[in-house]
Amino acid sequence: MIFHETPIAGAFVVELDRKADTRGFFARAFCEEELRAHGVEFRAVQANLSHSDAKGTLRGMHYQGEPVSETKFIRCVKGAVWDVIVDMRPDSPTYLQHFGVELSVENGRAIYVPDRCAHGNQALTDHTELLYLMGGLYTPGYERGLRYDDPAIGIEWPLAVSSIHPKDLEWPLLPTT
Repeated sequence: MIFHETPIAGAFVVELDRKADTRGFFARAFCEEELRAHGVEFRAVQANLSHSDAKGTLRGMHYQGEPVSETKFIRCVKGAVWDVIVDMRPDSPTYLQHFGVELSVENGRAIYVPDRCAHGNQALTDHTELLYLMGGLYTPGYERGLRYDDPAIGIEWPLAVSSIHPKDLEWPLLPTT
């Protein structure tokens, strides 16, 4: 696995280190030991799969509040998404900053999302699927979120939103300073 630091403290884009031959390629898609070597303590306790029917579908921006932990290791297994994380840790040097990256089957990228970072994505193709390895269990009552279009964050999504869950439109806007 090839690790690239992002502008968000503790977040990484992780690329496949493809070993190619006449058959195609082989690559390690996840390795707890390699994450640890980059300062990330992550143990998957759950795996989730999301499927978006239509390009333009937006999911997010979600995270869980204290004391619940919800780190994520996310890989696109079909199609492509624009994937975004927002640092929601008030004590972080990158608080309220965001970072976006394309994850696709073709580019083989994954993203590691630290605890207390909001996460969302927009499908760039029809019938897109993401595999989430979760470092914590979803805990009802601790879900938090941001509006995908919050002007205080300023995320620029690549497509018009074709579909979004009504709950994701109800998150309050952040106060502006």
